[in-house]
Amino acid sequence: MPILINLETMLAHRSMTLTELSERVGITIANLSNLKTGKARAIRFTTLDAICAVLDCQPGDLIEYRPHGTRPPPPPRG
Repeated sequence: MPILINLETMLAHRSMTLTELSERVGITIANLSNLKTGKARAIRFTTLDAICAVLDCQPGDLIEYRPHGTRPPPPPRG
């Protein structure tokens, strides 16, 4: 699927665990894990709003469109 969820990256930038995000947002760890691993098929706007509020980010920071056949960017060094 060409839609990618960058939740793991955002959590790392905020030095936050999935458990901490779950507690702050009020969403189960299992649901957030499905979102993080790309297993989720949809996300509610209320959920996206809550995640963005806690992570202090924009929806575009979490959701990325990458056309089929394009390579992901290399991981940051450091």
